Amino acid sequence: LHPDALVRGERVALLSSPADRAALVREIGGVDELIPLSFDKKMMQTPWRDFIEKLRRDKGAVCFVAGRDFRFGRGGEGTAESLCAYAAAQGFGCEIVEPVCLDGEIVSSTRIRALIGQGEMERAVRLLGHPHLLSDTVRAGKHLGTALGAPTVNMALPEGVICPRRGVYATRVTLSDGTDCAAVTNVGVRPSVDTDGAVTVETHLLDVRRELYGERLRLGFYSYLREERKFDSLAALSAQIGRDAAAARAYFVGKP
Repeated sequence: LHPDALVRGERVALLSSPADRAALVREIGGVDELIPLSFDKKMMQTPWRDFIEKLRRDKGAVCFVAGRDFRFGRGGEGTAESLCAYAAAQGFGCEIVEPVCLDGEIVSSTRIRALIGQGEMERAVRLLGHPHLLSDTVRAGKHLGTALGAPTVNMALPEGVICPRRGVYATRVTLSDGTDCAAVTNVGVRPSVDTDGAVTVETHLLDVRRELYGERLRLGFYSYLREERKFDSLAALSAQIGRDAAAARAYFVGKP
């Protein structure tokens, strides 16, 4: 859960699952070892100096890095400035990261969440520095895509992670063996074939034809293609899937 669920009693969607976030830190940040800490009531009520000293004692921390607006410790009493002053007095390292601006706006998780919720994936990708990601183990579906000539893989949204705007997206899928391929993904309730209202993530891989059930995939969202809508017949749905696939292929032409 997002820390605000405990601090303010507000449900704030996460940008990614803990597993995806850890993978990004390793891949993009070049971090060798990552030790996640669960934010709970005990941590929330710990005085900030005690929290720092516990990390130094238990984890061997020798340098702390925080954003300029970072607050921590009981009541949010710890700040970037107080952390730096304490580090200087105690003789350990401290680095404060200034806000990052892009195209005249500050890059923030709040802004990125809004973009993903609106389906503005290209803008979200630019602010994130990578596509919005979803990883899951492929589960069995109803095989309707296979019957329509466009087999799909079914994935679930991790609990607490933001749901992109419902609709169809140009995406890319990374398979467990590292294979990367273009795809088209529908996020929504599949109004043409389902009536239970459950949100699903269904992806048609454009250039891979193999059994993927039980395999863990990583899905990256790049561009919103169209709104989800109900079709009068399966033939009309099949024709639209073909057009969506063509649009996804065209989107990735010439892109690295």
